[in-house]
Amino acid sequence: MTQNVKLHYLFDPLCGWCYGTSATIATLAAHPAVDVQPQATGLFSGAGARPMKSFAPQAWENDQRIAALSGQTFSEAYRRDVLGADDASLDSTIATLAVTAVADSAPDRVIEALSAIQRARYVDGKDITSAAVVADILTDLGLTDAAARVLSPDAALTELVRKRGAVARDLMSSHHLQGVPALIADVDGTQFALDASKLYAGPDAILAALGRA
Repeated sequence: MTQNVKLHYLFDPLCGWCYGTSATIATLAAHPAVDVQPQATGLFSGAGARPMKSFAPQAWENDQRIAALSGQTFSEAYRRDVLGADDASLDSTIATLAVTAVADSAPDRVIEALSAIQRARYVDGKDITSAAVVADILTDLGLTDAAARVLSPDAALTELVRKRGAVARDLMSSHHLQGVPALIADVDGTQFALDASKLYAGPDAILAALGRA
């Protein structure tokens, strides 16, 4: 009997390329034969954070490439209020806390929460480096426990972020992967990396690579 596929989806909430995959990931997550496991790597959190202003023009140029590939919206509000803000930073610390808090309390809603956080940034132009902004997003989804933990992170959540990030990075390292998004599949007891660029071709390309088309 063919087993379900476990698909590790490695991402950072502030990665524009990851945002470009969001529709495909959501479709895969709804597929009955695919168990998508979203895991934040912490790429742009902590020591990986940096000021936005120095590379905002380059970021916008990349965003236009992502939009052309994926059809995702990168709005003028995002360009003006996020990329253009004097004090803007590429810092996924708060957003990573948020998706981890959701993973702890409502694991079946992580992808939904991630998509809402991404839309808030890239479509609505909101500052998702703000705990208050991200907590409001989770509250609007009815994820009130996770929202409260974003506003006041406890030691258990901080440790969970550390552990999950370490597991994700170890998984990437074991398959010699760099950067996100990244995909690692477990199929019938065999683990292997997939070409994440296939995500931009839509879910059927991934399902074919998994032998589940």
